[in-house]
Amino acid sequence: MGGMDDIRPYCQFGAINVYADPLARRAMQEMLPYCFAEHRYPGVPAIGLHEIHAHEPLKIGDLDIMPIEVMHGQLPILGYRIGKLTYITDMKTIGDGELPYLEGTELLVVNALRFDKPHHSHQLVDDAIAFARRVGAKRTLLIHVCHDIGLHDAVNHRLPEGFELAYDGQEIEI
Repeated sequence: MGGMDDIRPYCQFGAINVYADPLARRAMQEMLPYCFAEHRYPGVPAIGLHEIHAHEPLKIGDLDIMPIEVMHGQLPILGYRIGKLTYITDMKTIGDGELPYLEGTELLVVNALRFDKPHHSHQLVDDAIAFARRVGAKRTLLIHVCHDIGLHDAVNHRLPEGFELAYDGQEIEI
């Protein structure tokens, strides 16, 4: 949420739609009350805030999206299933009850902070690999990595087949 003020220039094209679970929605309204005031001053980011819930499908444009619940340490957050793509960031764990929502995932985009030194709210590379295999993803792109992970090519050489680091500007076709 700290970057919401950075969207100001884009609001000249209309409100930016933000989809958030109830906890994130309340936090956004508390942290950025000026964005939701009845009479906003000029230049305030225009935000179309939409509350969403895990397991309640939504449609954005022509995309059918299924929010799923994952745990970011002790904080429940949402990941998303979009067709054969599952996108999850900031995950430490996921409940067994969420796994049926991931059946048929072909491309998994998931966080993998680093190779070692456990973290309280993010999974490590080995955790992400085990999770991807549990889901049965054919291809996995690792995101939300830190500088401790190493250089891109060196990391990719360490990863098993079907796993690779994602990179800024990467385009994928599914």
